[in-house]
Amino acid sequence: MTPALEGLHYHRLPPAPEPANPLDTDVVVYGATSGGVTAAVRAARAGLRVVLLAFDDRVGGMTASGLGETDVGDPNTIGGLTRAFYAEVSAAYHAPDPHWRVEAHVAEEIFLRWLAEAGVLLHRRRHLLDVTRQAGRITELRTDDGSAYQAKVYVDASYEGDLLAAAGVSYTVGREPTSTYGEPLAGVQRSINHQFERPIDPYVVPGRPGSGLLAGISPEPHGSIGSGDHHVQAYNFRLQVTDGPLRLPFPRPEGYDPSRYELLRRYIDAGAYELFGRTTRVHDKVFDMNNHGAFSSDHIGASDEWPEAGYARREEIFQDHVRYQAGLLHYLSTDPGLPDAIHERTRAFGLAPSEFGTTSHWPHQLYIREGRRMIADHVITQHEATGRIAGPDPIAVASYVMDSHNAKRVLVEGHPRNEGNVQVALTRPFGISYRSIVPTASECSNLLVAAALSASHVAFSSVRMEPVFMTVGEAAGCAASHAISAGVAVQDVEYDALRRDLTGSGGIVGWPRGEAA
Repeated sequence: MTPALEGLHYHRLPPAPEPANPLDTDVVVYGATSGGVTAAVRAARAGLRVVLLAFDDRVGGMTASGLGETDVGDPNTIGGLTRAFYAEVSAAYHAPDPHWRVEAHVAEEIFLRWLAEAGVLLHRRRHLLDVTRQAGRITELRTDDGSAYQAKVYVDASYEGDLLAAAGVSYTVGREPTSTYGEPLAGVQRSINHQFERPIDPYVVPGRPGSGLLAGISPEPHGSIGSGDHHVQAYNFRLQVTDGPLRLPFPRPEGYDPSRYELLRRYIDAGAYELFGRTTRVHDKVFDMNNHGAFSSDHIGASDEWPEAGYARREEIFQDHVRYQAGLLHYLSTDPGLPDAIHERTRAFGLAPSEFGTTSHWPHQLYIREGRRMIADHVITQHEATGRIAGPDPIAVASYVMDSHNAKRVLVEGHPRNEGNVQVALTRPFGISYRSIVPTASECSNLLVAAALSASHVAFSSVRMEPVFMTVGEAAGCAASHAISAGVAVQDVEYDALRRDLTGSGGIVGWPRGEAA
């Protein structure tokens, strides 16, 4: 399909397919996210042959695709390779260590150097086609360019959990009801943050319900508090923008439709303009632009299909997100129905020319805040995030607030309301169990999961932060080396040995530091 911006695609095959003969190696990491990089580097530093399969041309996931304001939580919970990465960020900027803000190109340069120094074989534009399984093990992974990979251990580092699904591992998508795990914050929730603060007429012809709802409003009911559903929290692109003199105007995307923003126009007419409320300086004149407010860069209600969709449908969803977000900024910059003051405030920023030169200066990675979530022998829940219980065998620590973005926009008492936002502080940091990154043994005995791990929607809203994925990825790479050296299933890796190996290289696996369940 026609891209909304030049050069910006979700799915592209490599220019020259690899020969059909399978490549034999020790570890295959699927997904060059930040956690995929740390998994690959840790395994390679243990002396293993490692192949990292990147879905597109870039590595580093969201850390190298615009998420420059790192969601740290408690910095004392971050160790190992993740801490080393941010030490290198500090050095790159000649800034005091630690420095938690990073431009995309700086992050990717560090990741690429680490991969090269560790001897990781990086294959770009590799998209999972299927796998062969024998006796509960993956024996071969095939990609849609004709490549094949045979390994002793596989790591699924994709945000979506595509490899675990192909391997027949149990998973879920959406929001569990409160009744599943007894979580007060589960399921449908009344959003307080990022909410409409003024009553807005929701109908195409104001005051006439028969004229239909404005774009962006769902006809479904709000739902009862705590009820479960299939909805997935909203995605967006984390733009790197600048207020410098070389800023690039926000582009008009192919297929631009200003009617998508009529609800926003009415909200602005009522006195609201919230666009840059979460636009944070990363370095010098480069900023990380995040979602903020009732109607912003989050494409609410558009992400539900993504986790289980095929590549063609994901391409459509990807392009729709580009059109929505680029169109939003173009609308606010230029639409004649808006006041000149709104145009001027929006044009105070533009795309940073220093980033994403091959994709129209737009990030290549859609922010997949949540995809599939594995269901393993241990499921992390809100009870761990609130300190009621501690999971067994921790290998990493989460410390950021439980932070789920809105999942739908509906009518409540005749006015638009966003639903699903959760922003609740943890009682204390909590350990991430090794049992939540390995499948049930009967389902797959040589797969580790570094992103789409076993957690409820509520708990995942804290776990899903990039430093946590990097730390879990390192643990997965370390566990792969232990499983291979001992000749055992990943479920049978000796935890005490794994823990000693991680902490011996600066990892933090329990909280308070050194505490294990």
